[in-house]
Amino acid sequence: MSKTLHLTALLLLASSAATPALAQKAEKTETKTTTETKDDDSKRPPLPADKTISQSARIGGRVINYKATVGKIAVRDDKGKEIGQVVYTAYTVPGGDVRRPVTFAFNGGPGAASVYLNLGAVGPKRVPFGAQGDAPSDAPVTTDNPNSWLDFTDLVFIDPIGTGFSRSLVDEAETKKAFYANDPDIKYLSKVVYDWLVKEGRLRSPKYVMGESYGGYRAPRIAYELQSQIGVGVNGLVMVSPYLDPASGDDATALSPLPWMIDLPSMAAAQLERQGKLTPDAMAGVEAYARGDYLRDLMRGRSDTQAVDRMVTRVTELTGLDPALVRQLGGRIDTRTYLREIHRNDSTIGSIYDSNVTAFDPFPWSSQQRSNDPLLDSLIAPTTSAMVDFVTREVGWKTDARYHALSYEVNSAWDRGKPDDTPVTDLRKAIANDPKMKVMIVHGWDDLSCPYFASRLIVDQMPSYGVAQRVKLNVYPGGHMFYSRTDSGAAFRRDAMAMYGG
Repeated sequence: MSKTLHLTALLLLASSAATPALAQKAEKTETKTTTETKDDDSKRPPLPADKTISQSARIGGRVINYKATVGKIAVRDDKGKEIGQVVYTAYTVPGGDVRRPVTFAFNGGPGAASVYLNLGAVGPKRVPFGAQGDAPSDAPVTTDNPNSWLDFTDLVFIDPIGTGFSRSLVDEAETKKAFYANDPDIKYLSKVVYDWLVKEGRLRSPKYVMGESYGGYRAPRIAYELQSQIGVGVNGLVMVSPYLDPASGDDATALSPLPWMIDLPSMAAAQLERQGKLTPDAMAGVEAYARGDYLRDLMRGRSDTQAVDRMVTRVTELTGLDPALVRQLGGRIDTRTYLREIHRNDSTIGSIYDSNVTAFDPFPWSSQQRSNDPLLDSLIAPTTSAMVDFVTREVGWKTDARYHALSYEVNSAWDRGKPDDTPVTDLRKAIANDPKMKVMIVHGWDDLSCPYFASRLIVDQMPSYGVAQRVKLNVYPGGHMFYSRTDSGAAFRRDAMAMYGG
């Protein structure tokens, strides 16, 4: 198994993700069955000028009037040459109050546009996706999003180069060097945030950075880059189903129990949900077992038959899998096996983003999964169509460029470097430097792409900084895109409002 960033997790897109977005485990990457033709964006007509329209939406029980803008920001090299253009979608409430916060949102992948957080989580309009029964052929019609955050913060959704309509203006080799690697990604996107603040005269506003999945890898690093290199303080961070610590993944060491510890609680949460028994109290017991008796029995190994017997009994109970299979796997349940076997009797397969969202397995007799992730495949069409319709028809920002909700090309070209804990390191330093910075990490119980228990373990190892719960962790019913469930989205909104100060 490998927890290397990968495309499936990309979390979503036409391309992203959701999200949304998402960094993933190599073993969980779906194989792309078609070959994409690389667009030479440098030879296309110029992108349109910024365009703004007036809209309204009912949010939080009242009508909010706002400006929706589709615009672009130039990316320049050290010599001032324009090497890329980043396209963003901004929703701002008129009034000129410098105290009104502004939130910059990123999805993940790498290779995901920001459409999942925009049209799924916190933007003023939403299109249904991510739930059982949603289909690619569903009409991409948006409705007011009652769980939007626009009533308490302006929102700027940023599409990194190679996603959405954002594009590189240099050749393939230079594009990879300038944009498709962990560190350059942080540097140019931080500059884009700064450039937007200057462009719109918002340097005095409270500033927040939000990231989903690999966007959660970006968020603390962007905050620290802004704080320490560019000279812009960040008031708060929101990390949604974040991919925080590549170094804790399956390939860390052959002896590491972390991969099995991290995944088991999310499998147990899905089983409890199927039984109608999912509660925080029930999950507290699961977590205690995962970091207690399960860890000890894992490390005793197969030579201790009593330890193996205890694991098989308890893991079978927690996951709902066949005890013979659990014994065969030594109590170590990999996610691919789990997603196929837990739904084997009804010939369906679960999603890595929410194992209780299923689709029929087109190859049920194959020894390995041969289809893409069922949730990922169901949301690319409606999110892409809805976003393109909004940009080109509603806003009137006309372009013949292709929109990449999720770019497999970007993901495969990405230079991931050596897995390390840089996001957590930068998060620790940013918090230490700014005693007023607020941090919230949020997850869905059922997510196996970026399991919540990894963040639980990370937060529990962080210093207190003299304040109880300096970093808050909230977990909601659902999976990677838990916000697609109305109740979870509403709870997320309430927690965010408290963080932003009401």
